[in-house]
Amino acid sequence: MGPANPLPDPLPGGRERSSETVSRAPAPLLDVNGIEVIYNHVILVLKGVSLQVPEGGIVALLGANGAGKTTTLKAVSNLLFAERGEVTKGHIHLAGERIDRLNPSELVKRGVIQVMEGRHCFGHLTVEDNLLTGAYSRRASRSEIRADLEKVYGFFPRLKQRRAALAGFTSGGEQQMTAIGRALMARPRMILLDEPSMGLAPQIVEEIFEIVRGLNATERVSFLLAEQNTMVALRFADFGYILENGRVVMEGSAESLSGNEDVKEFYLGISSGGRRSFREVKHYRRRKRWLA
Repeated sequence: MGPANPLPDPLPGGRERSSETVSRAPAPLLDVNGIEVIYNHVILVLKGVSLQVPEGGIVALLGANGAGKTTTLKAVSNLLFAERGEVTKGHIHLAGERIDRLNPSELVKRGVIQVMEGRHCFGHLTVEDNLLTGAYSRRASRSEIRADLEKVYGFFPRLKQRRAALAGFTSGGEQQMTAIGRALMARPRMILLDEPSMGLAPQIVEEIFEIVRGLNATERVSFLLAEQNTMVALRFADFGYILENGRVVMEGSAESLSGNEDVKEFYLGISSGGRRSFREVKHYRRRKRWLA
């Protein structure tokens, strides 16, 4: 899935894929090609970002806080305008159709749903009412919606137990499950999942990612997930891209990225000589090959 490189190589910031690479790979579900994003007509945040998500794949967008992960997701879902941002260069295609000029509601109808960072449930509504809002854009019968609701409860049994509770009084893990379940009620083709592990206990993070893997396997939902927790993300993803300062600096299969010495040292804090102290890692970052 994604470009078939045996080992990830550092990429010059923002270069587009060669025609040779594209011709070897099957047509992706999502194709982001060389996009540039500017906020307030002044602040350049993304600098030629290119990535692909195959049909039925899980792709991780990795990087530190402020690297541009959330902006990339909002560029795909077209939520940038609410924050005075816009895509000024490049293009984004979904299943061959250009989508970077569509409004967010049209994207939802095409099956692209974003689960926002911080969950953003309706705190004054019950868990079940939150889930039902996900089906608002569909023209479906009550029986179809009820069947989908039961399917969501099958993936998230805890939500069924808490269905009558106000979402604002549930735990962070339950709110994250509610947000993902709400996205599923729209019958998505692809979910853009922003920082699903943020603020959650490790065992809850593991549970959330296991559910993501199950949804991908059984429902064939494609995922583009932005995540700072590189170790967890690469265990569940098929392919990964690493962003730094608004550029893709490395890409590869999850397996190859996990074994790459640069990734281990810069993002996992592990080198061939063992773990480094924060002081050593901070000093060594000045010598990243892709910043040369």
